[in-house]
Amino acid sequence: MNLAPEAILLVGGKGTRLRPLTVNTPKPMVPAAGVPFLTHQLARARAAGVEHIVLATSYLAEVFEPHFGDGSSLGLHLEYVTEDEPLGTGGAIRNVASRLRSGPDDPVLIFNGDILTGLDIKALVATHRSTGADVSLHLTRVEDPRAYGLVPTDATGRVTAFLEKPQTPEEIVTDQINAGAYVFRRSVIDTIPAGRPVSVERETFPDLLDSGAHLQGMVDSTYWLDLGTPHAFVRGSADLVLGRAPSPAVPGRCGDRLVLPSARVAPDAKLTGGTVIGEGALVGEGARIDGSTVLAGAVVEAGAVITDSMIGEGARIGARTALSGAVIGDGATVGADNELRDGVRVWCGAVLPDAAIRFSSDQ
Repeated sequence: MNLAPEAILLVGGKGTRLRPLTVNTPKPMVPAAGVPFLTHQLARARAAGVEHIVLATSYLAEVFEPHFGDGSSLGLHLEYVTEDEPLGTGGAIRNVASRLRSGPDDPVLIFNGDILTGLDIKALVATHRSTGADVSLHLTRVEDPRAYGLVPTDATGRVTAFLEKPQTPEEIVTDQINAGAYVFRRSVIDTIPAGRPVSVERETFPDLLDSGAHLQGMVDSTYWLDLGTPHAFVRGSADLVLGRAPSPAVPGRCGDRLVLPSARVAPDAKLTGGTVIGEGALVGEGARIDGSTVLAGAVVEAGAVITDSMIGEGARIGARTALSGAVIGDGATVGADNELRDGVRVWCGAVLPDAAIRFSSDQ
């Protein structure tokens, strides 16, 4: 039996909801708290004792290996498998099975590449082993589960059903949802059909349950956030900087701000709420930036006020411009004296003239 479980990281998604952040960069490589988000996941897995990780890639697959290489800088052994056609969560797991080294009864961790979580990974593996489960699922509790699939369990934690997103109050039988991290018995992975798209959530798990397999749920309601939208991604990055979300990969001490070494920030600029200023970025006099990320090489001119927003690489925000809940694509220019609010997205390379928009809302 392998004492150190190996892992599969599912990083093939297109990140459509995150555009324009993901036009040039796959979602797991978008910077969060100063490093690609994937770095946090890899570092947390390593801290839990994982040594071998297979990355299931698809969209913009060519950017992962040049950045992480063989993983030795993180104390890991990384391998990469690229899907020619998107295969879904289950199909991606099956597609990388040949790279696993585990025995039939050994545990294999599965992580989704867009979940920021404080999950106790060791506890999930221990639960899997102690219960003898075929698959163990990390479950978390949410106040409003209507947007998620529900996973009720019995008194022992054994999963009793997988319920699609509830439509009526009567259908909300639990506040437990699938949190996107699993432990599979190695032999179960080989039962997933090969060579076609498969969803673990809609096909694999319900089929296993119907066949009498043991699916175990472990509720861990520490920090959990799906980074699928720009608003959530910006919040997740800020929470990493503030120390609300745990990661050994944050390049600096937790606090109100994280300024990477080659960034330049005017002495009277105010950075709060977990703001990140990327390498080579410039923040001008009197600028106020709260809970936001300014990526590498971007420029924020004097007097700009930025809240809960993401500024892409090489973008420029003009003097006195106010942004709230906005996403500015790589290389875009927003001229002086504009006001963009409530989910506005400016595409990569776009140019917005001075004083063009004083107020806009997401349609």
